[in-house]
Amino acid sequence: MTEPSHEEVNWATFCHLSALAGYFIPFGHILGPLAIWLLKKDFYPSVDQHGKEALNFQISISIYFLAASALVVILIGVPLLIGLAVFNFVMIIIAAVKCKNGQAFRYPLSLRLLK
Repeated sequence: MTEPSHEEVNWATFCHLSALAGYFIPFGHILGPLAIWLLKKDFYPSVDQHGKEALNFQISISIYFLAASALVVILIGVPLLIGLAVFNFVMIIIAAVKCKNGQAFRYPLSLRLLK
């Protein structure tokens, strides 16, 4: 199997990093990876793999945020929301660094919705 090109690695890394848009734009955490994945998945196999992984994780995080939001009324939801935001940020950075180093990364607690 051939080594992915520098451009391919960059696009795969952007799949992960684009999820940071969710901290500034509503639904940006899903729209960023989705846009890159849809535009580049047919050109680069690693973008297809990393894009699916990033999307699965961000969709999973959205589901966990909804569940934690429902728990705000009993006060446990507030620390859960903060913890999820920190966990999401850290996992995005770890995934981007691993991807940039040419390593595959599987997010923990990620539902496998896109295969």
